[in-house]
Amino acid sequence: MAMLAAGGCHRVEDPTLSFADVELSPPMPSDAVSADPLRQVFFGDLHIHSSYSFDAYTMGVRAYPKDAYVYARGGKILHGVGYPVQIDRPLDFAAVSDHAEYLGIARRKAELEEPAKATESHDTALRAALQGYAYEYLWRFMREGMRSSSGEARARNFGVPELAGASRDAWEDIARAASEHNVPGSFSTFIAYEWSSMPEDQHLHRVVLYGDEKVLAMPWSSLESENPEDLWRELERQRGSGHSVIAIPHNSNLSNGLMFSDRKYDGTPLSRELAELRSRIEPVSEIFQVKGQSETHPDLSPSDEFADFELVEQPVMADAPQREVKGSYVRDALRLGMELQHAQGFNPYRFGVIGSTDSHNATSPANEADYHGKLPLLDGTPGLRLGAYSPQVHERTTMHRWSAMGLAAVWAQENTRASLFAAILRKETYATSGSRLRLRFFAGWDYPEGMAQSARAIDVAYAQGVPMGGVLNGGTGQSPDFFIWAAKDPEGANLDRVQVIKGWVDSSGNSHEKVYDVAASGLRERDASGGRLAAVGNTVDVVRGRYTNSIGDAELRTIWRDPDYRPEQQAFYYARALEIPTPRWSTYDAVKLGMPVPDPAWIQERAVSSAIWIKSLQ
Repeated sequence: MAMLAAGGCHRVEDPTLSFADVELSPPMPSDAVSADPLRQVFFGDLHIHSSYSFDAYTMGVRAYPKDAYVYARGGKILHGVGYPVQIDRPLDFAAVSDHAEYLGIARRKAELEEPAKATESHDTALRAALQGYAYEYLWRFMREGMRSSSGEARARNFGVPELAGASRDAWEDIARAASEHNVPGSFSTFIAYEWSSMPEDQHLHRVVLYGDEKVLAMPWSSLESENPEDLWRELERQRGSGHSVIAIPHNSNLSNGLMFSDRKYDGTPLSRELAELRSRIEPVSEIFQVKGQSETHPDLSPSDEFADFELVEQPVMADAPQREVKGSYVRDALRLGMELQHAQGFNPYRFGVIGSTDSHNATSPANEADYHGKLPLLDGTPGLRLGAYSPQVHERTTMHRWSAMGLAAVWAQENTRASLFAAILRKETYATSGSRLRLRFFAGWDYPEGMAQSARAIDVAYAQGVPMGGVLNGGTGQSPDFFIWAAKDPEGANLDRVQVIKGWVDSSGNSHEKVYDVAASGLRERDASGGRLAAVGNTVDVVRGRYTNSIGDAELRTIWRDPDYRPEQQAFYYARALEIPTPRWSTYDAVKLGMPVPDPAWIQERAVSSAIWIKSLQ
């Protein structure tokens, strides 16, 4: 496959892409959605990077924060490689969360040195990278950029007078774009940034999210401190000054066990004060994104047949060591939190979950059928992702293992910043791997018989129980009633099953987990041993990159009671809804390129709810 087109246009000859002159389009008009006291679900992405992020700019991105919002609202923008991209359906909310470290510096430096090149979406650096040198660009960034100490960073970046205002200007533009695109009732924006601590390549990153437009003059970055505890204290200080702000951990799967530890950053034991501080500052955690899922790992959940899903255990470089799984995944963290509660009387890990993409291209590439990568120079075309060209990039990096996911789902009364932020604080949220399937999860004592099919089910569920993210108190000797309702993505795949994942602590303080299939499509039975539910089947046509909804159900709802309930045990429960198998992005790419389809050829998209914690009075 040829790398460059004739005539000096320097564009990749990828048969799947069109570089024809295209008129870019503005956001799609959208009607305001009326408020609903029983809450409605809104889908969004709280983790999007623009060209103000150092790594995004050096990887070919030229889009501004305003472009990210145009894309999220259904408009057409240019991908970093130079072709037009447009989301399949507008999002309900979004946040541009550029890296606070070196914010705007790379772009400003390029503008000063080569003004004509600074805004090109396929310039000299991009051409060189597409010819196989992207690895060197990324390596230079990783080695010389994010690993610099704060003192070295300040000397290098802010010792140049022309660069002194670059970060402040970028931050002001991020806030301005959010303000201009916030349309209460139809589309909500949040001012945000990413705090990117990465000691010894261990990812301790957080998205810092503000609930309104009252923000600091400059983000507080990991150049001030790489210690998350210092970030929590800083955000607590900001709260005391009237700021509405939280932090959202992400890529715990790449934290080498540090994200959800039973120790402080310095290795000493956790304290109650620090645990309570973390709980206030970090109400939710991001568990689905391009760099893999962080729900659980097969080594941590060997009895969970669906744990082996979109695993990424090396951050970027293929020769990097795989990471410690203990302390790196959310389910394990929820279990550890209960162990700490049992042993020491506090729980730092009573948090909810969301998904987002971590796109570095001002887009939200969560659609398998239209995945366009995270970093343009490394995975911005099907040929790059599957190694059809630039084999050096393919062999030395891990982008071909990355995922097209995910999205944040929030149950709120209305589509406004205030309503969505309040829902995130109370953890009435769930994560999807990219699908827009609907999932509700409640727990209560003595829900009425037949409630699951009742038209008033949601009214009763709220009135007599708590939703996802809540704590259910009271009870006697019997199990709570769990109401689970899932509905397919209106434009997606049917549902396979709904599961409840339980974690509990025994009398010795050791935690355990179990996965229950509580509702399933069709008339399936369990296998001969009476254990696993029979597979739903598979309609994926790998040759053509298609599937059919001839299996599965459009909706599943049930009331479930835990057959193993023990009132003396502290426990948490969360719901997981699985779709029928559908083609993975790599299958769509391979079909477009006429290449062999790599494994895995198909996946089961899913939604994972925030947990409900049961606190018995016994």
